[in-house]
Amino acid sequence: MLLPWLILIPFIGGFLCWQTERFGVKVPRWIALITMGLTLALGLQLWLQGGYSLTQSAGIPQWQSEFVLLWIPRFGISIHLALDGLSLLMVVLTGLLGVLAVLCSWREIEKYQGFFHLNLMWILGGVIGVFLAIDMFLFFFFWEMMLVPMYFLIALWGHKASDGKTRITAATKFFIYTQASGLVMLIAILALVFVHYNATGVWTFNYEELLNTPMSHGVEYLLMLGFFIAFAVKMPVVPLHGWLPDAHSQAPTAGSVDLAGILLKTAAYGLLRFSLPLFPNASAEFAPIAMWLGVIGIFYGAWMAFTQYDIKRLIAYTSVSHMGFVLIAIYTGSQLAYQGAVIQMIAHGLSAAGLFILCGQLYERLHTRDMRMMGGLWGKMKWLPALSMFFAVATLGMPGTGNFVGEFMILFGSYQVVPMITVISTFGLVFASVYSLAMLHRAYFGKAKSQIASQELPGMSLRELFIILLLVVLLVLLGFYPQPILDTSHSAMSNIQQWFVNSVTTTRP
Repeated sequence: MLLPWLILIPFIGGFLCWQTERFGVKVPRWIALITMGLTLALGLQLWLQGGYSLTQSAGIPQWQSEFVLLWIPRFGISIHLALDGLSLLMVVLTGLLGVLAVLCSWREIEKYQGFFHLNLMWILGGVIGVFLAIDMFLFFFFWEMMLVPMYFLIALWGHKASDGKTRITAATKFFIYTQASGLVMLIAILALVFVHYNATGVWTFNYEELLNTPMSHGVEYLLMLGFFIAFAVKMPVVPLHGWLPDAHSQAPTAGSVDLAGILLKTAAYGLLRFSLPLFPNASAEFAPIAMWLGVIGIFYGAWMAFTQYDIKRLIAYTSVSHMGFVLIAIYTGSQLAYQGAVIQMIAHGLSAAGLFILCGQLYERLHTRDMRMMGGLWGKMKWLPALSMFFAVATLGMPGTGNFVGEFMILFGSYQVVPMITVISTFGLVFASVYSLAMLHRAYFGKAKSQIASQELPGMSLRELFIILLLVVLLVLLGFYPQPILDTSHSAMSNIQQWFVNSVTTTRP
C-alpha cells in the first residue's frame, strides 16, 4: 500500500505549496521540505523492511512489493506499481536529492515561490512514478509528465543574468528533444502491444506479459531502437545531447540538481528495466554500437568540459562523460559491470548535485559564472573552495569516493567482455582529471581576474554547509562501504543479466 503514496505525497504536497503561497513566502518552502522528507522516510522504511538480497530465479522479476489497480481493462491497462532493489535505490536517491533541492533553493527563488515548489514536487513525483511503474502505458504517462514542470522551472526561474529569451529557448529545446524522443517511445510501446495482440489475441500493457512476446528479428530490432532512442536522448548519448548544456546553464540550482541527479538516471533505469529484458536478442546485437557511443560520449564530454568558461556548462558536460561509462556497463551483460553502473549512477547523482549546489552558492556571492572573472578565491572564502575541491576530485574518481568504486567495477566487469573498449575508455579517466583540475585552477587559484573576485566574500551559512557536508559524508560512505547498495541491487541486476546473457547464448553461435 505504500507504493502509491510514494507518488501521491509529492503531488499533494506540491498542490499545497501552490495554494498556501498567500499565507506568506516561507510556508511553501516548509511544506515542500516536509513533503520530500516524508517521501525519503517512506523510501528508507521500504528499504529497512529488507529482503532485497534474495537470489532469484530467471524469468519474471521478483517484486518486493506490488500495487495493482485496474484502470482501462478494455486495453489491459492497469495502475501497476512494483518495487525491487534497483527501483528502490533510485527512489531513495530521488527523495534525498529532492530534500536537498528544496534546501538549496531556500534563498534563491524570489518570485512565485508556491508555483516554483509545485513544479519541483511534480517533477519528483513524476520521476518516482517512472521508477515504480511497470505497466507500459503508466510508465509512458509519468515519463511525459516530468517534462512539463521542468520546462517551467527553466523558463521562469532560470539563470538570473540572462534575459527571458535565452531561458525560454533553452527550455523549449529541452522540451522538443524530450517530447520527440517520448513520441518515438510511444510508437514503440504501441507497436509492441499490437505485436503481442497478434500473437496471443490479448490486449495488454503489462510488462510481465510483454516480456515473452514472440516477434520476428527485424521487428524486434526496430522496436528496440525506438526504446533506445528515447532513453538515449534523456541519458544523453552523444549525438542526441544537444539540450543538456543549455538546459543546465539556464536552469536554477534546484533544477540542475534534479536534472543531473535524477532525470538522467531515469534513462539508464529505462534501458535496464525495459530495453534489455523486452528485446534481449536485438539488444545483444546492438551492444557494440551502443558501447562505442558510450566511448565517444566519455571523450566528447571530457573535451567539451575542458573548453568551457561557464562553470555550470562545464559540470553539465561532465555528466555526458560519466553517463558514457554507465552506457558501456549496461550493454556488457556482465554482473560486475551492472553492479558498478548502479553505484556509478548513485555516486554521480550525489557528486553532480554537490557541484551544482556549490556552483549556485558561488553565483550568489559573485553574481557571475564565468571562470575568466574568478581566480584567487581560495583565501577569500571559508569552506567553499575546499569543498569544491573535494567534489572535483570525487568527479575524477578519487579512491575513497563512490565514483571510484563505480568506475572501477564497470571497468573490471567490462574488461572480461570487451577488453578493447575498456582499455580505450580508461583513458577517459585521465581526461576527467584534466577538466576537474582545470576547473579548480581557473576558479580558485591564481590571481583575482576581476574586481568582484578581489574583495572579501561571505562564507557559507549553516544551511549551505549542512547540505554539502551531508553529500560529502554520503559519497565517502559509498566509497568505503558500498556493500549495502550492492546487496540491495544484486538480485534485480542478476535477473536482468540472466535475460540478456541467455539471449546472447541462444542467438550467437
